[in-house]
Amino acid sequence: MDQPRISRAHAVDLQQLRCAVAASDYGSIRQAAEQLSIRHSTLSRSVRQLEYLIGVAVFERSGGGVKPTPAGRNVLWMSRLILEQVDVLVATAKSNGRGEAGRLSIGFCTSISAGNLRATLTEYKKRFPRIELATVERSRARLATALRNGAVDVLIVTGDIRLPDDNVRPIWSERILVSLPEDHVLATKAVVYWTDLRDQTVLLSQYDPGRELEDLLISKLVSPADRPKIERHDVSRGIIKSLISMKLGISLVLESDIGASFAGLVYRELRDGTGPTRVDFSANWRADNVNPALDNFLKLLAERYPSPARD
Repeated sequence: MDQPRISRAHAVDLQQLRCAVAASDYGSIRQAAEQLSIRHSTLSRSVRQLEYLIGVAVFERSGGGVKPTPAGRNVLWMSRLILEQVDVLVATAKSNGRGEAGRLSIGFCTSISAGNLRATLTEYKKRFPRIELATVERSRARLATALRNGAVDVLIVTGDIRLPDDNVRPIWSERILVSLPEDHVLATKAVVYWTDLRDQTVLLSQYDPGRELEDLLISKLVSPADRPKIERHDVSRGIIKSLISMKLGISLVLESDIGASFAGLVYRELRDGTGPTRVDFSANWRADNVNPALDNFLKLLAERYPSPARD
């Protein structure tokens, strides 16, 4: 069976286009060859091959040099467009390969109103402005699924998500604070101890990290008689703040949550007998993720947080 014939236009290569454009720019085959650091005969042959392949005379030749023909002007205009697109393609590919362009998806279940995550994202965007940064806030369980499926590149979360074939790096820790109405009796204290919560109503979101904070409270106040009343609400952390401002109770928050100011609320550090209570954060990513943008993000984490912060 006969093979389909390849049209002559398919044999046009980029070097032929570059030679033609250079000849047009300098009006001379010889000067164009010097600028491209190739032989005069090589450039002349490339231009003639181009003319043969496209079936159009690109230049009028004379002793004074070369001048585009009317048809050649259109060819040269399209040639410049093609070469510009190729240059953009190469530059973009190199940038993507270095992690300077592309996309990075980060999952978390904490606030970015203040604190280390906000600072890290700001610095990353400053260093790599061409990276499209996508943030995903979900429960830890849903984030773990997204990481497993490749929908997100890295998770910044508390606790252990226990995924097979993933890498984990401890990064920082955050203090646990109690959020109070500004006229609450505990607001007069510089710091609040877990035992001070005994007769209070603690409002917690059912969304992460609300359940983790509840577990922590129970671990700190082992005896049920010492525990406050806990109310679980199927609402966001922002709605919990509204309920506190209505004086329906108090709540526990992470340190990064205090950047989202809310009128009428104050925050106090929670302590036990050994000092402030902290929650550890870690970065989690799949070992087989080869996204260069992720590699640069992990390098930034290692630079900023060489060991879990404790200050």
